[in-house]
Amino acid sequence: MELTPISSSHADTDTECLVVGVSENNSVVGSDKELDTLISELVDSGDFKPKAGSQIILRNPIGLRTKRLVLLGVGKADKFDALAQNEAFITLGRTLKGLPINQATLDLGSLTFGNQGALERLGYGLAWSSYEYTTTKPKQIDDDTKVLSALQVIGSDTDQSHLATGIKIGQGANLTRELGNLPGNTCTPRYLADQAIRLADRFNNLSCEVFDENMLEEIGMHCMLSVSRGSDEPARFIILQYQGAGDPNLKPKILVGKGVTFDTGGISLKPSAAMDEMKFDMCGAATVMGCMQCICELGLETNVIGVIAAVENMPSGRATKPGDVVTTLAGKTVEILNTDAEGRLVLCDALTYVERFNPEAVIDIATLTGACLIALGRHNTGLLSTDDELANELYEIGRDTGDPCWRLPIEAPYQKLLDSNFADIANIGGRDAGTITAACFLSRFTEKYRWAHLDIAGTAWFSGGKAKGASGRPVPLLVNWLRA
Repeated sequence: MELTPISSSHADTDTECLVVGVSENNSVVGSDKELDTLISELVDSGDFKPKAGSQIILRNPIGLRTKRLVLLGVGKADKFDALAQNEAFITLGRTLKGLPINQATLDLGSLTFGNQGALERLGYGLAWSSYEYTTTKPKQIDDDTKVLSALQVIGSDTDQSHLATGIKIGQGANLTRELGNLPGNTCTPRYLADQAIRLADRFNNLSCEVFDENMLEEIGMHCMLSVSRGSDEPARFIILQYQGAGDPNLKPKILVGKGVTFDTGGISLKPSAAMDEMKFDMCGAATVMGCMQCICELGLETNVIGVIAAVENMPSGRATKPGDVVTTLAGKTVEILNTDAEGRLVLCDALTYVERFNPEAVIDIATLTGACLIALGRHNTGLLSTDDELANELYEIGRDTGDPCWRLPIEAPYQKLLDSNFADIANIGGRDAGTITAACFLSRFTEKYRWAHLDIAGTAWFSGGKAKGASGRPVPLLVNWLRA
């Protein structure tokens, strides 16, 4: 989306649509008499209440050159927090998308109180709301249909830069959403690998390496391969390396994404209801892709590695059976009591593999457990970590960005639930504390570096109804962690 700075007053701004934020004291930063009078009349009449997220659209307002005026309520500065901003700015973006306009003008100061985070969230909301899935459902667009493609901004160069940053984060989230929304017969492990290669081809400081099943067998990633054994779709292990720091030896931050492109549960077959949503079981991998695009666009001066373990989990005569024992890359044996607890089997080999990069920290992202949805719902991502400092970083950044996570414990009593009579460890620990025992399993393979686990089973997608589709979370959380 093209951004152009302007310095005209509200009254003199010649635009298809002028967007202005109104606080609860009915004021607009830097407004002129004509706009103040109009706002006062609207508020006094009860036609507009400037609470956070409220909107009104006026056509050809008297005293202003704009064809349309959108007033967005921003409430009070101390109450207009990250969550409220995300909701308000996404709603604003949808409003602008629905108008027959090619161009709009945003008054950044009035919309964001001049706050950097709010400016970025405004950009994010505008980009996020512009996304529409059309890959397998094409949208008919007439030649004369107007589509918003250009923004004029009233604000400083710094304000514009923050807005542009938010737009890039939103575009990264949209890549995550697009990959997540694709059907399982399109978005296979090989498709993900191809998309990663294409992403790397776009940026000089991003490289991509892909391992096929023969290479995985040679390396010893038997646990990951045990998941794909029942599928005709071969597994792929994808490594994206971003070199942004001046020092190539600077320890990288690593993101590891679960990429189960469709999860039937394997021999431990899932119920048929809502099984179609198991195409979203690769949203951890999609998150890694979105983050890697974003950091390349932003040009972060750090080193980041994105790792994707991509498989399809299907039942067949070749599939892994409950009770089978496999050996991980770390040399530990695992008794597979439930083939539908496959994400941890994929991740454990990936988490072992990344030891060789001597990471500064590792975060894995996975739609790992339905238990996380039961425990935390769809608001907070599950956060589990063996490193208090890292966990606190993620918690605070989540709150600051409106992409929140909530920490659950990893403690010795939970580890005991994974004891097996026939292997070093079982892949499930029973019905109790399912999210925690899944993270406990992963923790056995992360002892050589700082590590955190994000369970996005409740936050990676919206289930059912018109809103059904991938959410793009937790791209904002992770990109801001990588920036910190």
